Amino acid sequence: MVLIKTQRDTLLAPLQSVSGIVEKRHTLPILSNVLLEKKGDSLTLLATDIEIQITTSTQGALGDGDGAVTVGARKLQDILRSLPDSAEVSLILEDKRLQLRAGKSRFSLQTLPADDFPRMAIAEGEARRISVTQKQFRQLLAQTQFAMAAQDVRYYLNGLLLLVDGGELRAVATDGHRLAFASMPIEGELPRQELILPRKTVLELNRLLSDTDEPLLIEAAPNQIRFQFGHINLVSKLIDGKFPDYERVIPATLRNSLQINRAALLSSMSRAAILTNEKFRGVRLVLSPGSLKIMAANAEQEEAQEELEVEYSGDAIDIGFNVGYLLDVLNNSSAETVQWGLNDSNSSALVTIPGNERFKYVVMPMRI
Repeated sequence: MVLIKTQRDTLLAPLQSVSGIVEKRHTLPILSNVLLEKKGDSLTLLATDIEIQITTSTQGALGDGDGAVTVGARKLQDILRSLPDSAEVSLILEDKRLQLRAGKSRFSLQTLPADDFPRMAIAEGEARRISVTQKQFRQLLAQTQFAMAAQDVRYYLNGLLLLVDGGELRAVATDGHRLAFASMPIEGELPRQELILPRKTVLELNRLLSDTDEPLLIEAAPNQIRFQFGHINLVSKLIDGKFPDYERVIPATLRNSLQINRAALLSSMSRAAILTNEKFRGVRLVLSPGSLKIMAANAEQEEAQEELEVEYSGDAIDIGFNVGYLLDVLNNSSAETVQWGLNDSNSSALVTIPGNERFKYVVMPMRI
C-alpha cells in the first residue's frame, strides 16, 4: 500500500519540527520513532519522550488510503535530508516494513505498530489561556534561558519559571550563581500562577518559535502546559517544585553604577576570556573613576588586560566574576548600552538596560 506520495520538503519540514525531542537511545524503542498518521491528503506527525509531546500536520500527502505507522525519526530525517530538494518521495507499507522510494533510491525501514505509540493525556477544561505573539515570547525566553541550570540536583533549577500575575507574564531562570529576570505585559487580569518549564521544553520552544507577530496560545493547567502556534501543538509536563524567591536575590539598593557600550564591553571580555583558567574562567574587573580594567590569567601564567574608558565617579572596586556568566548576558541582549550596579567587591552585581524595567540580571562575584 502506498501510504504517502509527496514532495520531499512536504515531509521533511514537519518532521524536523517534531524530531528535536526524540532521544537517540531510549529504554522504550518506540520513543525513538515518529508517528505518521494519514487521513485524506492530511498528514499528522507526532513525537514524544513522555515528558514532552509535539504534534504537527501538513497537507498534500497523496496515497492509496488512510493509515498510521511509526518509524525511526532520525533515520527517516537523515534519508530525506540526503535526497535532492525536488525529489518526489513514496512511502509504501509492506509486511511491517516501510519502503521509502525516491527516483532510483530505495530504503527499507523497520516499523512498530501505531497503536502502541504512547500519547500524553491532555488536561482539558481547567487550563488558563494566555495569548501573545511568537516574537514576544521568544524574546522573553532568549533574555532568561541561558541562566538555567543544566544538571543540578535541585531539579527545579533545571528549568525556567513562568509566573503569571495580573496583566504580566514573567520569566525567571537561575543556576544558583546568577539569575535572569524578564517580563512582558499580557491582556486581561489573571490570578497568580507559578509554572516551572523543563529545560528541554524551553530549548525546544526557542528552536521552533519564529520572530514574527504570528499568534502563540499558551494554555496552563496545574501540572501541564500547552503551546499552540502555526501548525505546531507542543504539550509539556511541568516540574513539580518550589522555585526560589527571586525577588530576594535582586539587590534593592546599589551605591555605584555605570553605563557602558555593550558591544565594546563584549569585545573586550571575549578577548580577555581567551586567557582565563579553563575550569574556573575567572576575570577581574578593576573599576576606578574614568576606567574599567578587565584582567585574566591562567595556570600557564599567561595574562590578558583590557582597558575601557568609562564615565564613572564612584568607589574603586576590584571584583571577580565567571566570564562565561558575563558573556551570556551581553550576547543575549541587543541593547546598545548596559548598566552595571555594584555595592562592593563581595556583593552581587546587577546588570540592567537603561530605560527598561522589564529586564534584570544578577551575578554573584567569585574569588580570584
